[in-house]
Amino acid sequence: MPAHNPFKTALAARQAQVGLWLSMADPYLAEVSATAGFDWLLIDGEHAPNDLRGTLAALQSVAPYRAQPVVRVVAGDTALIKQMLDIGAKNLLVPMVDTADQARALVAATRYPPQGIRGVGSAVGRASRWSARQDYLEIADDEICLLVQAETVQALSNLEAICELPGVDGVFIGPADLAASMGYRGRPGHPDVQSAIERAMQVIIEHGKAAGTLTSDPALARRYLELGCTFVAVGVDVLLYANSARRLAASFSCADPNAAAPAPSAAY
Repeated sequence: MPAHNPFKTALAARQAQVGLWLSMADPYLAEVSATAGFDWLLIDGEHAPNDLRGTLAALQSVAPYRAQPVVRVVAGDTALIKQMLDIGAKNLLVPMVDTADQARALVAATRYPPQGIRGVGSAVGRASRWSARQDYLEIADDEICLLVQAETVQALSNLEAICELPGVDGVFIGPADLAASMGYRGRPGHPDVQSAIERAMQVIIEHGKAAGTLTSDPALARRYLELGCTFVAVGVDVLLYANSARRLAASFSCADPNAAAPAPSAAY
């Protein structure tokens, strides 16, 4: 069986992929989101309460659908990455990658020896269909899509070195943390932050890697796609629900329907 990862294939072909952030930490809502028509869904284990079993449930929930799951781990821990890969995560997003050395270690964590250091235990894992995929050990390295987050001033200063690494398939710019790192905490829309983001995207694309980000601002999302960003998340499930619920409640309390819902955050 050949290596197969539609999301990785689309990124390599520079086909724009529009996604949704899954922060609700509920497999039922993950499945609902999988039917909405998005290209990819981010199962967030950094800022949402998705643990290993919760992530497994979300992966199982979205598996029958076209939308491709991407798992964001809480940190670039080798043992945690091994567990995520064994439960069937093919696409990983790792936060707070500031240096090429960090990125190089992540590449190693996603590859079996001798190319890397991933522990070999796939025979009992979902990734190999519990050994039904008999050639899994031969194809696994090629199947993994590794995306790293550049979200600090330090990361941007090392961006070219990160992008030059084989095994890094894409770089995600985290606007909220980048804004804080630049001294504009809570203001990812600041012109200086946006200029830095656009310069970073240009560097990533020029190095042949996929560029990605998250924004709840439709105009900004379209701007990033026009710049050549390949994977852009355009909303967060829990915020979509929260804002809709607030507007509905306000509409029955004779209040301004928009007063109860804060303006959508430009980044998360």
